[in-house]
Amino acid sequence: MPLEDHPLRYWLANELHARPFPNISAPAQAIYVAIKQPKDAAKRDRGLDRAHLLALLDRFGADHPAPDATHYFGDLGKFRLKWEQHTEFVTYTAFLPSNGERPFDPASWEAFPEDWLARAPGVRITSAHIRVEIAPDDDRAIANRLNEWMVPESLAVSHVLDRTAVVAGDFRIDSNGHMRFAVFCRSDTGSRRIGRVVQRICEIETYKAMSMLGLPLSRSISGRMGEMDESLVQIVGDMTGDLARPDETLGRLLAIAAELEKLQTESAFRFGATGAYEALVNQRIEVLREERFLGRQTFGEFMMRRYDPAMRTIKATERRLLSMTERAIRAGDLLRTRVDVDRSAQNQALLESMDRRADLQLRLQKTVEGLSVVAISYYAVNLVVYLLGPLTEMLAISKTFLTAMAVLPVVLAVWWSIGAIRRSMDK
Repeated sequence: MPLEDHPLRYWLANELHARPFPNISAPAQAIYVAIKQPKDAAKRDRGLDRAHLLALLDRFGADHPAPDATHYFGDLGKFRLKWEQHTEFVTYTAFLPSNGERPFDPASWEAFPEDWLARAPGVRITSAHIRVEIAPDDDRAIANRLNEWMVPESLAVSHVLDRTAVVAGDFRIDSNGHMRFAVFCRSDTGSRRIGRVVQRICEIETYKAMSMLGLPLSRSISGRMGEMDESLVQIVGDMTGDLARPDETLGRLLAIAAELEKLQTESAFRFGATGAYEALVNQRIEVLREERFLGRQTFGEFMMRRYDPAMRTIKATERRLLSMTERAIRAGDLLRTRVDVDRSAQNQALLESMDRRADLQLRLQKTVEGLSVVAISYYAVNLVVYLLGPLTEMLAISKTFLTAMAVLPVVLAVWWSIGAIRRSMDK
């Protein structure tokens, strides 16, 4: 078509098919490990993850993936390898064509060389050994094998995908350091469906482990939150009475609010990731379409009893942290309002005091003006007498009479002049 494609059109379309499900034919086994760098997702060096993958491919003479690839699937001779790069971790899955005579034989892990594993740029978040078999006709035979391979007390097992397979796992770490899962398939189950089941099991285990990382963080900050909650309650209680030093109380309250904001910032990514991983775990279990197997608990029931309480604890801590932050902000606003009201009252009292002092100064000024009229008039009368002194002989009047005649006009003139000056200054 004569239309210009969006630069990302093909990339967006191919992204939907970037992580295909493996094809697995029973009997088989899958060796799975998830590695997480001990850093935040933002600081993670993805180049180290790619270099680690290339080191494994070079050992088996396999081709390298594209430089920007986040997924790889290839045949390494003895096994097929699937590699996926996620936001916080990378996963390696080796698919072996035979499950061996010994169930969950640790020798199967020789697919991943020990020295190569030792140089992994991170730590193991989880690993799993998945055994795939053709299901016997009797479910009791499956139950007997599972009781031998796994811990019955925590065993979760169910029919999945319209009873085409039975999946089982006890979610415990065995003596070799791995989780154990078993898949029993009907003989007519397709390789794609078996691959989807195995992939779902790996995803459930990985996302479960990643979501549980929020639990220790939740517990670590809960103690400090309890201490701050007591201080916050005390401060709010004190606000109902008379505060001796409201500015100091406001400083304490702002310190608590700042620490709560810091805790919320530091835990936001982990708590948010926990919620996302939890949703993925529940979604992956839901798509299995579980049906009960011989009265045993299903994966969904296991998660409801063992996994959901941890998730609720994390969510409760997140809500409590958010609630305390909002309470501290509201208390700070109330206390600042109270401080502003107190300061306004102080300012009002100060203004009233200044008004009283200004009134006293005005009265004093008027008093001084009266004395000034007298003093100025005294000197002005003397000047008039000196000026009109020669007329006393011509008019045959005494100097005393002349002085008396000059006093009243001079005083009036001085009084009028000072008043005029004050009126001009007021304007």
